[in-house]
Amino acid sequence: MATTSDVRKGSAIEIGGKVYFIVEYQHVKPGKGNAFVRMRLKNIETGQVIDTTLKSGSGVNVVRVEKRQVQYLYSDEEYSYFMDVQSYDQYQISNKTIETEKKFLLENSELIGLFADGKFVGIELPFFVILKIIETEPGVKGNTVQGGTKPAVVETGAKINVPLFVNKGDKIKVDTRTGEYVERA
Repeated sequence: MATTSDVRKGSAIEIGGKVYFIVEYQHVKPGKGNAFVRMRLKNIETGQVIDTTLKSGSGVNVVRVEKRQVQYLYSDEEYSYFMDVQSYDQYQISNKTIETEKKFLLENSELIGLFADGKFVGIELPFFVILKIIETEPGVKGNTVQGGTKPAVVETGAKINVPLFVNKGDKIKVDTRTGEYVERA
């Protein structure tokens, strides 16, 4: 059994028979009293996010997470479908589970699939993706790089604030961790 000092953000742990990903991890050592660990956990199956606090050094069950290359195929109203690029096995996952990642998914894009105990439980996006703008206000001559921003909708449906000089049809580089515009591609 591992302790709270053995896990970090991105680790998977088991609490009460349910498997959770650690979304946020903070070790707190107050001036008075014992140290503790504050964590925000995301349920692998339901996507529910909970906050928990454990004593520093408490025992936790670490779940081994395997990473494999997968290809995003398509989504319907309930599920998103992926294919293992090595074995061609297909997997489905609830759209609720990958709600934040889904806004950066393009069909046929390759990414990392996360498997806990042999079960497909999530995806890991690349840090940056290139997306085409399908809707935004037109740029005006004279707008500069350091001006303001305007809302834009990209081909996946995500809304992103972009500089004033970016136009409909332009391709932009987006940071998937923050959902922010990086540069024109």
